[in-house]
Amino acid sequence: METKKKVMVIFGTRPEATKMCPVVQQLKQYSNWFDTKVVVTGQHREQLYQALSHFSLTPDIDLSLMKENQSLAYFTSAAIAGLDTIISEDRPDMILVHGDTQTAMCGGLSAFFHKIPVGHVEAGLRSHNKYSPWPEEVNRRIVDVVTDLLFAPTSVGKDNLLREGYDAGHIYITGQTAVDAALQTYQEDYTFHEASLNELIHHRGRLITVTAHRRENYGVPMKNMFQAIRRLVDEHPDTAVIYPVHMSPVVRDAAHTLLSGHERIHLLNTLEYPDMINLLARSYLIMSDSGGLQEETTVFNKPLVLMRDTTERPEAVEANMVALAGTDEKRIFTIANQLLANEQAYQVMTKSSNPFGDGQASKRIVDIIAHHFGFASELPAPFEG
Repeated sequence: METKKKVMVIFGTRPEATKMCPVVQQLKQYSNWFDTKVVVTGQHREQLYQALSHFSLTPDIDLSLMKENQSLAYFTSAAIAGLDTIISEDRPDMILVHGDTQTAMCGGLSAFFHKIPVGHVEAGLRSHNKYSPWPEEVNRRIVDVVTDLLFAPTSVGKDNLLREGYDAGHIYITGQTAVDAALQTYQEDYTFHEASLNELIHHRGRLITVTAHRRENYGVPMKNMFQAIRRLVDEHPDTAVIYPVHMSPVVRDAAHTLLSGHERIHLLNTLEYPDMINLLARSYLIMSDSGGLQEETTVFNKPLVLMRDTTERPEAVEANMVALAGTDEKRIFTIANQLLANEQAYQVMTKSSNPFGDGQASKRIVDIIAHHFGFASELPAPFEG
């Protein structure tokens, strides 16, 4: 039997936490094989700990790097310096990072500097536009370059990596851990932590959940999005919008300027992860510029109007579960209005099977790591979406 291996899991934002906590839970089930250490950078703070609490996990180390109005340069330099010290002291056998955040990029680079193998969960996603999503598209590419085990959620991610010259023997199709987390979190009989939601979800008409936060949408694109949403609610008197407003001062100012004062548009503070998942499950339609919501809405077969010019998750667009609307006010309104006015068009977007996962992604990832270290003799079967 091989000796126990030290696996360090590094993340810093709520989306990373929600997608990596199921992986950590799986690793901890094999405590005879893995000594698992969770390191958080604190790229997000309050939201991060809410997600950790939901999955009953506590980080082993918290760099607590978040500060008000932090720049990408500040956070990148602080994270690499902080992680360098921790990695030097701990000397893990493998480092796992997730996705496309500054934390993921810094974690991957720091592991590479120490010649420690990297496992990249959610590898291979591409928009093919380095400024959209920004800076995430480039972050993800950097992480993939230094990665040893490339965990692609779907065959689309694997194909992207193969076209870029990555070794097929290092690429594994696992499914998306966001699906694992959402399935684990949804409850049919659920009481919201945000008390107002327990009344709002009983709106007699149709609920539209909105999120918006992307940096590349600041300014005119975000104004267009919010004007389209307000017009949509005016056009359909049976609809109500629930919008948990991002903490960014830029977003909050735009949202309150353009959306407040409408009796059927409810601007809330950011929600805890379980509240958000259970709100999505109870919504009629979702409108967002988010990356992760493209995966989470498919779990519940809820149509998503994606208010972005590009997507690194084309699977849901091809499955007709996500409508890529761009950031033009007229186009956003037209697409969303069609889904509200035409029952047949709406139903078409609710009938496809989830292209992202089957709830077993985290187990596949840990089984692959076990095989890599010689604990398991066979690789798991890949996810087939």
